[in-house]
Amino acid sequence: MNDEWEARVTEAWRALDAYGEAEFRALIDHLVAELKEDDPVGPFERACAFDSTGHSDRAVPLYQEALAKGLAGYRRRRALIQLSSSLRNVGRPEEGVGLLTPELDAPSDELDDAVRACLALCLADLGREREGLSLVLGALAPHLPRYQRSMGNYARLLVADTPA
Repeated sequence: MNDEWEARVTEAWRALDAYGEAEFRALIDHLVAELKEDDPVGPFERACAFDSTGHSDRAVPLYQEALAKGLAGYRRRRALIQLSSSLRNVGRPEEGVGLLTPELDAPSDELDDAVRACLALCLADLGREREGLSLVLGALAPHLPRYQRSMGNYARLLVADTPA
């Protein structure tokens, strides 16, 4: 994998809507075929292609393979978010919660809000809507032009233990 390969993958993703589902997955497969067989980026990109074309069930094992092969860095965090979302889509939200909860304490990056949004969806599917809403409000609050403090407090109060 090199900068030229990354640029071609980026361009393929930019043009996703110009392709049919099978055509797009074939394009990603063609690019992945250029990687070494044990490269974790291959199953990750293939998982993303299945996910983006509505096949969460086929994406799940590929995300798991990528992570098992040692997917690292930014792609690793993306894989955790996307795998959790796919697990939720196939009726396994508790596994998504298990994957994303540790990410709340991971070093901060631009994916923090996506972690919280996906985790909130998984929690809602488990009947834990207040926790999910708390996460979403907490993620939204810093982006508001006003009321950041109030919304942050409301987010905390949604999950605070209330005295009997």
